[in-house]
Amino acid sequence: MGKKMSAADITYNVLCGIVFAVFSIICIFPFYYLFICTISDPSLVEVGKIVFLPKGLTLKNYREVLRLPNLGNSALVTLGRTVLGTASSLFVTSYLAYFFTRTEMWGRKFWYRAVVATMYFSAGMIPVYLNNKMLGLLNSFWIYIVPGLVGVYNMILVKTSMESVPAELEESAVLDGAGYLTRFTKIILPLQKPILATVGLFTAVGHWNDFFTTQLYITKPKLYTLQFLLYEFQNQVKNAASQINSASEAAGVGGSNIQPTGIRLTLTAIVIIPIMLVYPFIQKYYVKGVMIGAVKG
Repeated sequence: MGKKMSAADITYNVLCGIVFAVFSIICIFPFYYLFICTISDPSLVEVGKIVFLPKGLTLKNYREVLRLPNLGNSALVTLGRTVLGTASSLFVTSYLAYFFTRTEMWGRKFWYRAVVATMYFSAGMIPVYLNNKMLGLLNSFWIYIVPGLVGVYNMILVKTSMESVPAELEESAVLDGAGYLTRFTKIILPLQKPILATVGLFTAVGHWNDFFTTQLYITKPKLYTLQFLLYEFQNQVKNAASQINSASEAAGVGGSNIQPTGIRLTLTAIVIIPIMLVYPFIQKYYVKGVMIGAVKG
């Protein structure tokens, strides 16, 4: 602690600090640039005059984008599928993992290998589509939930974590007459917070960022997700700008003269910021969960 650092140590620390600072700036700058563009004058953004600082501060982009048709409903659909999809997937995946840790389970090794095999083999897009159609999931909110109830890779991570729980904890509950569900919910699950936070983050990001499911299975605009809405507007961004300007005129506020680049960047910010805000709250669990998989894996 009291040892004096040599010139080589000081040089090494300074260089490491500079390198990490540069990498941090490289990672953070795209999000910073995105944000300052959304609060700058759209005409300046369109011609590329915004670089490091915002110019012509305005919230016009956000006000006008919020007038886009179906935006609020898409946000509710995305939020609903993320929350419900993540919660249901965590429960089903972890419950399946729990049973694969039970040595008394009939055919445990066979069923475990059969489930893991689905990571490497798939029927293909068309058979999967036909199967979902047969189940009545087309143009249904449940197409976002049911097919993703079990994540095989996530199940392996949770199973690995559960195997580290001392058997004595369950044995005492068995003596008290506790069944599988009681032992799972009262003993096992509360001890899995780190890995569940990690798996939950992966699952939530997957639900939040998914647009292909909507593109493939949904034709009703009321079931569109934010990401699909963004995808549509990215493909038809000039038309989207015209829609916003027309909506502004119809509302009696005059033409907003919103530029396509302003729409693209503002919609992108609206989509990515909420999921970014979640990470700081589960970071401590996330780090522990990753280390569990690394040590036990």
